[in-house]
Amino acid sequence: MHGWIILDKPLGLGSTQGVSAVKRALRSGGYGKFKVGHGGTLDPLATGVLPIAVGEATKLAGRMLDSDKIYDFTVMFGVQTDTLDAEGVGIATSDVRPTLAAVEAVLAQFTGPISQVPPAYSALKIDGERAYDLARAGHEVVLASRDVTIHSLSSPVRGGGPAQLVEGGFRERTVGGEPSSTPVQVDGGPTPRAGEELQEAPPPHSPLEEVTFTAHVSKGTYIRSLARDIAIALGTVGHVTMLRRTKAGPFDLTSAISLDKLDELAKASALEDVLLPLRVALDDIPALSLTPDQAGALRQGRILAGIAADDGQYFAELDAVPVALVEVEDGDVRVVRGFNL
Repeated sequence: MHGWIILDKPLGLGSTQGVSAVKRALRSGGYGKFKVGHGGTLDPLATGVLPIAVGEATKLAGRMLDSDKIYDFTVMFGVQTDTLDAEGVGIATSDVRPTLAAVEAVLAQFTGPISQVPPAYSALKIDGERAYDLARAGHEVVLASRDVTIHSLSSPVRGGGPAQLVEGGFRERTVGGEPSSTPVQVDGGPTPRAGEELQEAPPPHSPLEEVTFTAHVSKGTYIRSLARDIAIALGTVGHVTMLRRTKAGPFDLTSAISLDKLDELAKASALEDVLLPLRVALDDIPALSLTPDQAGALRQGRILAGIAADDGQYFAELDAVPVALVEVEDGDVRVVRGFNL
């Protein structure tokens, strides 16, 4: 059991609770004790992709923290909260409501390298204390801005893609007569499911109470700060009411399972059915095939010399068995992370 279990984290569950759920599943399934960790924190009010590293994969959890992420998030305009999400209390209000045309006009400002100030309610440390602890205690929290990259930002979205504008608006799905949170494509796009119907959304110059975005972002990006800044650029204030991570590094929702499914597989001792290989987290780097002697040397922490490979990182393996994450420089191979497999 060395690899990744990808949870579709539900609302209200913290990342550490997700780790605990996998530990319990391993115990109840009779797999024994393994190291377990997560590859990127998700707030309790966020849902979606939470990579859980099991066994030797925990040695790669740090790389997951550095990976790009993709989020869907909804910004409600008119109220800014102290936490910048629906959990907080209002600290500023505005009667201004942006139009779809105005929203689309500001997206370019938030695409590419940008600078943002993290939320006061964040896990960043100030003089050794968490910012959110200081904020909850009533202290004024002032955090330095940081440089991040927004690779792409679009709105409105349906499943990560832009909705098609039709007749001055976009069509959105409804279920039982109630609008869903995100629109759908038409003219060749997905057809409504049972119980759904297509409904015209407001035209581009009608005021909007909320808008859903999709953002592909670099490490260190705070979506709540991005939402705050988008609202300010639109001449109003706002806060996040929905946040869902749809991709973290190489992992997306197609391989994610619910807690109920996790429990079901544990009871059937079938967790290996959803355990993704350790290698998957390193799909962005090439493999380096080793001989048995070379593998033995790396496992002893020795340097391999005279290897014909370009400089850079590699996933070193012996007959498809992971040996180490290595760095090649001038023909020398050094271990970055060794795997006890």
